[in-house]
Amino acid sequence: MVRIRLRRIGRKNAPQYRIVVADSRSPRDGKFIEIIGQYDPKRRGDQAVTLEGERATYWLDNGAQPSDTVRSLLRKAGVLKARHEARLASKLQASAVPAKGE
Repeated sequence: MVRIRLRRIGRKNAPQYRIVVADSRSPRDGKFIEIIGQYDPKRRGDQAVTLEGERATYWLDNGAQPSDTVRSLLRKAGVLKARHEARLASKLQASAVPAKGE
């Protein structure tokens, strides 16, 4: 199974994390498929998370499962909301019936 999870980098007492797409069987800091972002827990606000939203959406659409922490980071970055709205819009557009006058 493919997971979107955190990979620790940085010094002792100064953690930083990369948001990576990896096989669930690989170790935390081991082999990964792609880096899609970065998370710095010491920073506050919008500067804490740097994320490639398109790549995250791509991997989520292809079945990658985010870890709990990454899911909350994706939610804060607005990726999950945008993905939900896009899926809902395409579903509503597919079920729309054109007016008779048009």
